[in-house]
Amino acid sequence: MAINEQMLKSIIEDVLKEMTGATSASAPAASAAGSVKLTPIGEAKQGMASDEVVIGLAPAFAESQTVTIVGLPHDKVLKEIIAGIEEEGLKARVIKIYRSSDVAVCGHTAAKLSGSGIGIGIQSKGTSLIHQKDLPQLSNLELFSQAPLIDLETYRMIGKNAAKYAKGESPAPVPVRNDQMARPAYQAKAALLHIKETEHVEAGKKAVEQQVSFV
Repeated sequence: MAINEQMLKSIIEDVLKEMTGATSASAPAASAAGSVKLTPIGEAKQGMASDEVVIGLAPAFAESQTVTIVGLPHDKVLKEIIAGIEEEGLKARVIKIYRSSDVAVCGHTAAKLSGSGIGIGIQSKGTSLIHQKDLPQLSNLELFSQAPLIDLETYRMIGKNAAKYAKGESPAPVPVRNDQMARPAYQAKAALLHIKETEHVEAGKKAVEQQVSFV
C-alpha cells in the first residue's frame, strides 16, 4: 500500500503524541539519564596515547535528549561502552561532535582524534558504529544501524571490540539482532529523533572534549 502525504502526516502526529505521553509518564527514567554529567573542557585535541578509544557523541546526546529510541538512559549506555573499553585494559576519552548529527561523522571524527586510531560514534537515538581513522568516512569496522534492537549488553560489547581493534586484534563482530519489522515500526520515530538532534548541529564548530562524571 502506497503511503501518501496525508497518511505520513497522520503517522507522524501519532508518533508525536506517543512521544509526548512517554515523556510525561517516564520522568523517573529521564532523571536516571541525567545521572551523567558532561562538562566541556575545551577543543578536542589529537590524542597521542595508543591505549585510548575516543567516543564521539552526537550533538544532543545526554543533553536535550536523554534516552535512546527504546528508552535506554544515556548514562547507562555510556557507562556500558566505557566499561567495555576498560575491561580490555584501555582508556576511554569522550568528545561531543557539533558539526554533524550523522553517526559516520561522529565515529570518523572520534577515530581521527584517537591516539589508537579507533573511535566509536553514537547518536542520541542509539545508532552506533566502530570506526578507524584511515577508512573512508562512509566505511567503518562495525555498524549497528538498528537502534531499537541494541541493548546495554551490546553497547558493552561495542566498547570491548573497539578496544580490541585498538590493540591490533581482529575480533569477531559483535552479534547483532535482526528484525525486519523493527525498521517500519520505528521509522517515523527515528526520523523525528534525528530531526530533533540535527537542530543542535553547529556548522563549523569543532569537536569539544568532555569530562564525564556519573552522579
